[in-house]
Amino acid sequence: MQCPSIDSGDIKWLGVSYKTILSTAASGGAMAILDSVAPVGSGPPRHVHQAEDEAFILLSGYCRFWLDGQEFTRGPGETVFVPRGREHTFQVVGSEPSRHLVILTPGGFEGFFTEMAAGQFAIPDDMKPIEAAAVRHNLTFTGPPLLAA
Repeated sequence: MQCPSIDSGDIKWLGVSYKTILSTAASGGAMAILDSVAPVGSGPPRHVHQAEDEAFILLSGYCRFWLDGQEFTRGPGETVFVPRGREHTFQVVGSEPSRHLVILTPGGFEGFFTEMAAGQFAIPDDMKPIEAAAVRHNLTFTGPPLLAA
């Protein structure tokens, strides 16, 4: 039995690099794992994933997280678990980019990043197509990104 390819290459959106290191197809739909490098100050608007649990494993740099109204910072070697249905966001803080693994269970949400990179949509200028893609990927935006600390 031949193992399916798990590497789908790099995509870039809003200064963030995403590399799928385990695709949904390779895991039989069970999960996807992304290797992400994000610049200082970057982070998504507050949002909720309706279908996926999300885990972050920080490899370098620091991220300030907001999860259900509580803020905390995590750095290299630390993890954050966000169960599906929980409102959250994060922002890269400090003086260096953050490299972190994002584990999505089940897989499939990584297609949102692929769509965003293909269109190079900007927040907040292109929220209409961003929100349309979000609906297709069971994502609801609920508030603004974190402000710079």
